Amino acid sequence: MRPRGSGTDHDRVTEIITGLNLSPLEVLALLSAIALVVARWLPAAARPRVTTAAGAVFLLSAISLCVTGIRWQLLPVLAGAAVAAPFAFSPLVRGRARRVRWWLALPGSLACAALITAGPVTAWAFPVPVFPEPSGGFAVGTRVLQWTDPDRPETFTADPLDRRTVVAQLWYPARDGSADVARARYLGRTEDEARTVSEALARGVGLPGFLLDGLTRARTHAIPDAPVAGAGERFPIVLFSPGSGGVRTQNTAWAEQLAAHGYVVAALDHPYDSAAVVLADGRTITTATVSTGDRDEDDRLGAGWTAIRAADLGFALTRLEGLDRGDGADTLAGRLDTGRVAATGHSMGGAAALQAARQDHRFAAVIDLDGYPRGPLSPDLGRPTLAVTQAITPDTDPRYLPQLTEVLTRGTATNYRLTIPGAAHLTFMDGPLYLPPVPSVVGSLGRAESPRVVAAATLTFLDSVLRNGSGDLAGGLSAYGELSVFQHR
Repeated sequence: MRPRGSGTDHDRVTEIITGLNLSPLEVLALLSAIALVVARWLPAAARPRVTTAAGAVFLLSAISLCVTGIRWQLLPVLAGAAVAAPFAFSPLVRGRARRVRWWLALPGSLACAALITAGPVTAWAFPVPVFPEPSGGFAVGTRVLQWTDPDRPETFTADPLDRRTVVAQLWYPARDGSADVARARYLGRTEDEARTVSEALARGVGLPGFLLDGLTRARTHAIPDAPVAGAGERFPIVLFSPGSGGVRTQNTAWAEQLAAHGYVVAALDHPYDSAAVVLADGRTITTATVSTGDRDEDDRLGAGWTAIRAADLGFALTRLEGLDRGDGADTLAGRLDTGRVAATGHSMGGAAALQAARQDHRFAAVIDLDGYPRGPLSPDLGRPTLAVTQAITPDTDPRYLPQLTEVLTRGTATNYRLTIPGAAHLTFMDGPLYLPPVPSVVGSLGRAESPRVVAAATLTFLDSVLRNGSGDLAGGLSAYGELSVFQHR
């Protein structure tokens, strides 16, 4: 196993530059564009050299960007430089270094500077996500599986022969691979799949698709189809259901961190609920779950959708059990500890995890990431549960905390509610890595800290309940926020 965080020098340089969320080539284009605007204000002796050098660098970097692909964030930079260039080169072409009067040049320079500044600002607001390096002792592998349940009809279609199909992505402890091995794409197995999912996610929140085009460029730390790590040890399983309209990859940073610490994470796409699901035969299924605006009707619909997701979690566990019992042809055969399984989820996926654990005693623990409980509250939860929430404010649905408290109080095991200061609903997914850092949307923890805190808190819980870790679970969880403990009476 390699020590985590041992990336190449190129990775470290890129990581520094991505503080601005720009590639080295984009930084060159930006700096040369700025130089073209500033050149007009330099002393006469310096202007020709600066203008010529800046123009050459800008031209070469712009051509290179056209070849490699220009992000929309760089378009205002190119426009600003294109407007400034004629004014910068005109005195040189005419053989004179005289400048127009400053009060005539100033508005144009300011306009060009504003255009150029818009580039790094929008790149900072909508970046190509940079995933945190997992801190565990394992490298991370990933693979995508598709399963069809022959015993369950697809309720979202009218065809009585249509059977429920789910797509699962696994992240698992892997053998260390070469640093040159290509890493998995973020949103899909191919660029086309990633673009399809990215555009569907943007439509789901009412954004133009181009704003999230950085997601299609992102690479994670996982190695596709990497060999499983170790020499026969069995790894606990964490099943994950995304939020309403979410996708299986929405918690990749979290999943990679868990896998690096010795867990197998299986995250599901729920067809007709997830934003877009690309099946093995090339079909794309988009969401069919739409709110009506009527609270009672939406509660009824939500309970039904949650029940479908809960059944998907149970079915996925059955298929993982079959995978583990395989004859050795699959690399995960004999490596999945199906006796130590947690049901987890974000938002509606958290509600599905709660329901799955009620119905299926194969689940040994539950994690609900800011999910409103839906569906019946009986039978009582019989497994230790961690509910992680954002701060409750006057804008929070007034039914949320009482409903969640009732679920945790009625449980027959010791349950926990952890409120993380500075968190928002999207803190509990990858949103902080690629959305504008608006506290009401992604919280105020920051792009690096958000995934670290969520993963650390959930690992503390999982290590305790699935691996008989520290006996002071309450003390460990308290390090990450305000903790309430609910013990069965």
